[in-house]
Amino acid sequence: MTLEAEIAANLAAVKSEIAVAVKAAGRTVDDVTLVAVSKVQATDKVEAAIAAGQLEFGENRVQEAQSKFPDLKAKHSDLRLHLIGPLQTNKARDAVELFDVIETLDRPKLAKALAKEMQRVGRRPDCLVQVNTGKEPQKAGVAPEDADAFISFARDELQLPVTGLMCIPPVDDEPALHFALLAEIAARNDLSVLSMGMSADYGVAVRFGATSVRVGTAIFGARPKATTP
Repeated sequence: MTLEAEIAANLAAVKSEIAVAVKAAGRTVDDVTLVAVSKVQATDKVEAAIAAGQLEFGENRVQEAQSKFPDLKAKHSDLRLHLIGPLQTNKARDAVELFDVIETLDRPKLAKALAKEMQRVGRRPDCLVQVNTGKEPQKAGVAPEDADAFISFARDELQLPVTGLMCIPPVDDEPALHFALLAEIAARNDLSVLSMGMSADYGVAVRFGATSVRVGTAIFGARPKATTP
């Protein structure tokens, strides 16, 4: 089987599973966007996914995305790139210039840097506030009890285009609890986008209102070891 055929088959399988989850939740397939997580994957695999109709991709690192996506975006004007990894403040300018969605807004210093760069560049990628629903000290994200104030600061004071929330539940916890909490925070802040759910739990996420799910290895296969710092 060729690389293009393999990735096309993987994409079809993932989309079929999402369709089943969507139907079970009483929703429609148009309600949920599949973001193909292409971090550490070779460009030929991304190109194979594009050839199969996939146009939403997620990258963890600005530097890696810069090495792969400018040419691909030039060829495919409807391609949308999501930053799904932590963003250093000194990379805010590069992130604003390249990404269409920044899913990891999580602190005032970064919010200010993004607002400054958006004004300078004249480009306004959508922003999602990352919520650390499990309050894990090693993980990025705003604490749930601080989310309302931070959303207000980023959206209302800085005028950032905050459209929704993102979370990554603790590995050993029941994900439904975290998805329900994220949905609750989004609802009371009138936010419509919920990026939650990965390969192991996107079916549960869809049930709790996910509008975006992030899937990598089920599409591209096992990730090679990263070589970038």
